[in-house]
Amino acid sequence: MYIFKAAVVGAGTMGGGLAQVISFSGLPVVLKDVDQKMLDKGMETVRHIYQSRVDKGKMSAGEMEGKIALIEPTLTYDSFGDVDIVIEAVPEKMPIKKRVLQELDGVLPETAIIASNTSALSISEMASATKRPSKVIGMHFFNPAHVMKLVEIIPGLETSQETVDDVVMFTESLRKLAVVVQECPGFLVNRLLMPYLNEATYCLQEGAATATEIDEALVGFGMPMGPFTLMDMLGIGVCQYVGDYLYSEYGPRMAPAPFFYKLVEAGRLGEKNNKGFYGYGDETDEPVMALLAAEPPAPGSTFTVERVIYPLINEAVLALQEHIAAIGDIDMAMIAGTGMTFHGERRGPLAIADQIGLDTVLAGLEQLFAQYGERFRPARLLRTKVRAGHLGVKTQRGFHEYA
Repeated sequence: MYIFKAAVVGAGTMGGGLAQVISFSGLPVVLKDVDQKMLDKGMETVRHIYQSRVDKGKMSAGEMEGKIALIEPTLTYDSFGDVDIVIEAVPEKMPIKKRVLQELDGVLPETAIIASNTSALSISEMASATKRPSKVIGMHFFNPAHVMKLVEIIPGLETSQETVDDVVMFTESLRKLAVVVQECPGFLVNRLLMPYLNEATYCLQEGAATATEIDEALVGFGMPMGPFTLMDMLGIGVCQYVGDYLYSEYGPRMAPAPFFYKLVEAGRLGEKNNKGFYGYGDETDEPVMALLAAEPPAPGSTFTVERVIYPLINEAVLALQEHIAAIGDIDMAMIAGTGMTFHGERRGPLAIADQIGLDTVLAGLEQLFAQYGERFRPARLLRTKVRAGHLGVKTQRGFHEYA
């Protein structure tokens, strides 16, 4: 199906960003919200993104106005009768998303696709609220949408292959990288990121290292920013919410670090209010230091880069084991979604494991498992690979094959 017109429901920062991305591709797009102030904010987001392009000499003021004219801001569904695809970007709460999908089901043409920009929630559950489950799909953009290239495409239980193919083509028409991911809690990138962010927080609360020391070490490893800088940017409340959800689905290995809750209770939500793990503007991190000083000591707790990175690698192996995505897609998603590198080269977690040596990764996980418990239980596939002598680059065969 060729897409001639799109719509975005929810005009927050993400919704505004999505409207800009779609209009930049040359498609007309309807941007809807229930609140005029939010709608105005969404259009301000669009104009700000385009103005930055004008300021950098990447487009003229006239071209900017032409692109903005493709966006129709509205408080109603009146213009949805000829929309081919709609992306909902409403708050990350299942009851709200189901209600919006039911509303969309009643105003869209029968052929229209409904995509959800959810970062973790079940596509199949959302689809059950509609009469067109074969046309419902996940389309997870990363923030900021106009910068980040990765889009995770998540079919639900009843999503048709035609819908998947149409959405992949639409994503590529937006100049984005589409990676198809089978449905699971957290999908791919967030599922892999949470054990990494969580373990860094455990290291901090146990007094194994400071936030700055951990951030600097992980940047030295090859991440574009440290875990605490990233969590402050994402929002600590969001991290806690996703962490709780993944824990409820995956069990003990995703047990959230208690320090998340203490920061949220203290109102430290990250960059959005200038205070998170770090302080911004007039805020400092002294209240965080006070909270950490009140934490009971954890004898024997130590920080290493491996303690934080190995859970991410292990989760990537589990995702592969569960057929959530192909090897190349797992690595590409983490490179495109997080900027992951290793020794100065863009590599994803499975390729990094091959470089380190699967036997070395397994031995490290077993040692950490003995010391810290279930969060580090090695994936069965990792053990199988090592037993078969597939150790990575040094044996020319690991998760990838090497000539």
